[in-house]
Amino acid sequence: MRDTPHISAAEYAKRRQRVLDQLGADSIAIINSSGLKTRNHDAEYIFRQDSDFYYLTGFNEPEAVAVLIPNRAEGEYVLFCRERDPAAEQWTGYRAGVEGAKSQYGASESYPISQLNEVMPKLLANKDQVYYRLGMDWTFDQQVFTWLNSVRAQVRAGVKAPQTFKVLDQIIHEMRLIKSEAELDMMRHAAKTSARAHTRAMQVCKPDMYEYEVEAAIAYEFRRDGMETAYTSIVGGGKNGCILHYIENRDRLNDGDLLLIDAGAEYHCYASDITRTFPVNGKFSPAQKALYQIVLNAQYAAINTVRPNVLWDDIHQAAVHALVDGLIELGLLTEAKDKIIAEGLYRKFYMHRTGHWLGLDVHDVGAYKVEGAWRRLEAGMVLTVEPGLYIPAEEGIDPQWWHIGIRIEDDVLVTAEGREVLTAGVVKEIADIEALMAAGKDI
Repeated sequence: MRDTPHISAAEYAKRRQRVLDQLGADSIAIINSSGLKTRNHDAEYIFRQDSDFYYLTGFNEPEAVAVLIPNRAEGEYVLFCRERDPAAEQWTGYRAGVEGAKSQYGASESYPISQLNEVMPKLLANKDQVYYRLGMDWTFDQQVFTWLNSVRAQVRAGVKAPQTFKVLDQIIHEMRLIKSEAELDMMRHAAKTSARAHTRAMQVCKPDMYEYEVEAAIAYEFRRDGMETAYTSIVGGGKNGCILHYIENRDRLNDGDLLLIDAGAEYHCYASDITRTFPVNGKFSPAQKALYQIVLNAQYAAINTVRPNVLWDDIHQAAVHALVDGLIELGLLTEAKDKIIAEGLYRKFYMHRTGHWLGLDVHDVGAYKVEGAWRRLEAGMVLTVEPGLYIPAEEGIDPQWWHIGIRIEDDVLVTAEGREVLTAGVVKEIADIEALMAAGKDI
């Protein structure tokens, strides 16, 4: 078996303890897993665990509920899960069962999920506060309210029902925002695979291929490392590259067009996220080269801004200023720079933000503002940096720019000294892309 990074049982236990330490006296925290979702008739979508649940448990099965109860004599971590069932496992795979929940996943106590409605009211009895992700799963919300009403019905017997619901999300999400060394190793591993996949895409691409053929080359590199796609891959040639979330990936790739690929691998739920844009025929046209260099300059300006104590919005502003400078130079924007930025006139060509948090989710959790002010970066945060330009075919715009869509995206770790680009393994300079694609024609 390959020597690959992993999160230890001790780290999961440490995370749960950090949550327990933030819960009030006489409190209980409840968090449920993802469920199976039907795709068609009796077939389900591939299961993907809820990120918050996975972050605290490492337990990768559906139909599970984790309960944290500080200072409970019988144990602070209770896990409900499916029982072992040889007949069911013959069809759908191995289950840890209630014993595995304790021996493999560190639960103090474990119960069959079939006993959830029986046991949970007992755990809720005489608690003051319930920490819960209200509104995340309406069906599960109804279960929680049913348990609460069951406890309330025992008031004449001297049982006290919880009086306060508190949001659990913020506690977990603030923890998830700062990555541990083990998490960073997972993300570096995913980033390395994703970089190789993008490199492969450049090598195999040629005119008259279809977008889905290039997508298949990317998916192959993900799967050969045992990874999933972190999100639906975007493989957009020509004008499709101007559609921000284009996922049809069905069209033919034309000689002379650019191809924009936004794709990343997921390793044990930890995501990577890379975008590269390159010419289908391996050679940038003068117009493509001019716009591409503007986006690349903007990305470098934004990446170089990343370091501790910098405001989140400073990264975006660095990219915007560089993009506007370039657009003015090419004559695509003609107003004064200050006016263009103040009035957002650049949004005709650049309509999204420059990045987002990255981790267990592609658009990962964590507030971008704290008490109304842009958040300051801290070591251990991971973010994407992804400026772009998307030129529509409109009257008043020189046709040489029409249907050119360009985005360049990398994953960047904030370090104590500055930054580390996790996805540096795939080229993005014009000369390097052209050289790689020229060499790749012989593979």
